[in-house]
Amino acid sequence: MMRVQERRGRAAPGGPNPVDVHVGARVRLRRTLLGLSQEKLGEAIGLTFQQVQKYERGANRIGSSRLFDLSRVLDVPVGFFFEDMPTSVSSCSPAQVRGNEMAMRGAAEESANYEADPMARRETLELVRAYYKIKDPAVRKKLFDMTKALGNAAARED
Repeated sequence: MMRVQERRGRAAPGGPNPVDVHVGARVRLRRTLLGLSQEKLGEAIGLTFQQVQKYERGANRIGSSRLFDLSRVLDVPVGFFFEDMPTSVSSCSPAQVRGNEMAMRGAAEESANYEADPMARRETLELVRAYYKIKDPAVRKKLFDMTKALGNAAARED
């Protein structure tokens, strides 16, 4: 039984592969940036929202034809789903897993840290979407400058 899971590239028995977690996070990122619900995305590609949830968590792997469908619906190239992948995560692809258990543990931890990345948070995505809804470039620039100043002031306090 353990051999099968090692061949499948699992980080731990029954756990998702860090590559699948990364790809799922990129699906969620793009879906959220577009303002699509999991239900709407599922409808667009012929799936239930539960299946979309499983893809986004990395619990289920996304096959190549489904990834192609997702790229078309989300209006990104297929490569988008693999961008910004840390080396320690990419080293956990099923072909590279054999004999590399230490790297797998490190990648599983790093993929858990990916979830803590502020750029992957829903709050950040909503903020960016709201920011770009501001039509006046001068107002956007002032808001940007103010936000940077507040961030810099907070960093100095730490």
